[in-house]
Formats: sequence, C-alpha cells, structure tokens
Amino acid sequence: MTEKIAFLHTNDLHSHFENWPKVRHYLLDKRAQLRKQGYQVYTVDVGDAIDRWHPLTDATDGQANIQQLNRIHYTAATIGNNEGLNNPHHVLDHLYDHANFPVILDNLYDTKTNQRPKWSQFDKVVKTKQGTRIMFVGLTVPYENGYKFLNWRATDYKKTVPKILNKVKGKYDFLVLLSHLGVDRDRYIAKHYPEFNLIVGGHTHHLFPRGEKDNNSLLVAAKKYGYYVGCATFELQNHKIVNEKATTVRTADLPSQKGDYAEIKDYMDRGNQLLTDYKVAEIPETLHAKLKEPANINTVGLKAIMEATHTHAAMISTGMFLNSIPKGIVNMRQTHNCLPHSIFPMSSLMTGQSLWMLVKEVNKSRSFLSRYPMKGMGFRGKIFGYVRFAGIKYDPKTEIVYYCGKPVIPSKLYKIGMLDHYMFIPFFPVISIMGHNHIFHDKFLRVIFAEYLHRHYPLK
Repeated sequence: MTEKIAFLHTNDLHSHFENWPKVRHYLLDKRAQLRKQGYQVYTVDVGDAIDRWHPLTDATDGQANIQQLNRIHYTAATIGNNEGLNNPHHVLDHLYDHANFPVILDNLYDTKTNQRPKWSQFDKVVKTKQGTRIMFVGLTVPYENGYKFLNWRATDYKKTVPKILNKVKGKYDFLVLLSHLGVDRDRYIAKHYPEFNLIVGGHTHHLFPRGEKDNNSLLVAAKKYGYYVGCATFELQNHKIVNEKATTVRTADLPSQKGDYAEIKDYMDRGNQLLTDYKVAEIPETLHAKLKEPANINTVGLKAIMEATHTHAAMISTGMFLNSIPKGIVNMRQTHNCLPHSIFPMSSLMTGQSLWMLVKEVNKSRSFLSRYPMKGMGFRGKIFGYVRFAGIKYDPKTEIVYYCGKPVIPSKLYKIGMLDHYMFIPFFPVISIMGHNHIFHDKFLRVIFAEYLHRHYPLK
C-alpha cells in the first residue's frame, strides 16, 4: 500500500510581515488540501524567521514573531544566525518560552555548561499511520567568531554530521535535515551523507523552484522574506521512497484576503508605537546625518563607540546614519530608523604598524567606498560612505599616523573602537588579520548610541 507524506517549508522570513498573511494562508490552506488528498503533512521552518530590522520584532525581542509562528503549529524548526547572533544570550534563552513547536538544533552549545541550549532538542521523531519513522535533525551556520562573544559554541557541520548519524542510526526510516547552513554546505552533505532523504535549506536565500536532487537527497529552499513557500511530497512503499516531487509557489501570485493590509499595517504601527513610547534623551540640537560633509551625528556616534568599547579612539562610516535626529526628546523609534543595522560595537587591539596600515587602507578605498552600494553583513543602509575617525589623525605629507595626538610607534599596541561590520567586509583586511578583536555582542549600534544620549542628555 502506498503511503503519502508532504513537507511544507519556509526559510529566511526575516520579519517581513508584509508577506506573512499570504504565507500563513497558503500554509494552512495547502495543509488542508493535502490532507484531503491522503497526505500526512509536516510543516518546518529553517531559521532567520526573526530579524530585528522590523520595529515590532525589535520592540518585543522577537516574541511577536513567535506568536505568529505559533499560528502555523510547525512540526519543527531550527534557528538561523539572526536568532542566534542578533539576540543577547539571555534573550535567546527565552525566545522560545512560549513556542508551540520544538526547536531542533544539534551544533550549538552553551559555553558555561557545555550543554546544548535548554530551549532546543537533539531530534524529533514522528510516526506515520503506517509506522514510518520520520526523524528531524537541525544545524545552523557556525559563525564561531560571533557566537563565542555571546557565550555560545557553534560546531562545524563536517564534524557534527557524522556524530548525528552515528547517534540516530537505526532510529529512523526517513531522515530530514533542517539546515540553516547555505546551499554549498547542503550540497556537500548530500554528496557525502546519502542517509538524508530531504534537506530543507536556507541562509543563502537560494531558490529551488522544483527542488534539486543530489545523490540520495532532495534539496528544497524557498528564497527569502516569504517571497516563496515550498512543498515537497513523497510516496513510500514499505517505508521506502518510490516517488518524490518538490514545488514552490510565489507569494506575490497568491490572492490577498480581506484584512491582510490592515494586519500588515498593524504590525508596523504597533512596533513603531512601542519604540516611540520608549524615550531615552533630550538633545539640545539636531544631530545631522550627512554622507559627505562632517556632521555632528558622526561625532556622537564615535563617542558612543569609544564609551561602549572602553577606547580612546574610534572609526565609523557615514553611511551608517540613515536619518538626522531633530532636537528635543529622542525615542527608540528615531534611533531605530537612523540605525536599523544588525551591527555591534567592537574593539580592535593592534600594533602601531597595523594601525598605520589600517589608515592607509581607509585612504586608499576612500573614493570607492564613498559611493559604494553596500549590502549584507548586517548593514541595512544604502551607501557605505566616508570613514570618520576620533582620536586618530593622518598627515599625508609625512605619512605619520597620530593616536591621541602622539605619533604611533610601530611596535606599540593601540586599541581602537569600531564596528564588527568592518571586520567582515573585505576592504580593511588588516582588522581581521592583525587585530585582536572583541565584539560587544549584547547591544546593537543603535542601542549604545541611545544609551550615550541618555547618559549625556538625560530627560528633564
């Protein structure tokens, strides 16, 4: 007798609530249709459902997202780097307190306990009506340089997958990997580990309109932001696959329902109101955001970074600031709109020689970066802009770099405050190669900016 199972899947929603109503309608309706056709249906998400660029996500520490995911009753989910790296340890520890779905995650450990996080589980097994054992395991992208600053340890997938397979051997008939690793890693796993029947992928925002067959595995993925939703169907006989098919549907092609627009607007309005209600300071003059000319908002940003990183010098790029902040009472909505980035402050300890090289790299890239359309790595702006320094000056005639007014000594160590973004982009390699870097992974740039304003311009 033929047995039919189906998997509905989402990935990389990134708090794009403007697509969520259609995604939700599709998942619930498609599940009902498939069940009428005799399918047993399982629904999964593979991470980056949460992204703090959206005011409601930021204002609720992601709890608003969990409430929406709960409406689907997902069979299982895993986390992406946005959940893992863009929340302080204590926030992630409680992110899933009210989730009605299990979080499957096999390669993240709490460095204090050396145990997997309490909110996750190693696997989940469901049995079909005919007794087929479907097992779900999960992996997230192991950004070790980021996780270590949050007291997490992320293990490499090449080391973790063999351990998973050894542990679950003989306990499943159909193996599903919930992967927030990216397409290249998924293909590697499919090539080397044919035990996986289905790999649901994300992270690299790739789209497999009809799936991709690699070795014994069917790979599926649905791009990003809820632009697509995926469905994979299988027919089994005696617990073995005899037929399989993968499809995706473009959300824009789905019909809207009454109330969708109001729902989307409500998400934004509620988030903005919560952030507006959070007042932080009262400033005596407008902080002007200017891409090319010197601007006082850059000065404040540099001072905020120096205080947050305990340094006497700092660098920042003008493209970080998207809006000016008018004089008067400042609230978190304004700082969120001005600095929507998922970017953290960082200190870098380097020799005078390396600092000299960094300044030279900045000057060499100055014209190019001033109009470079930057994308990714936490940046939510448009143009990179110009680099501004505090505590560091450069004399182009003598090629001498000054740190706090004194010429740098090549062998001496100097500490400079900056943003982790500059370590990840390819334009200033000396930071990642020669710097001893510490990311302050508990607060975004906008938070330390707001805290600086609160300390120096308190509410009256």
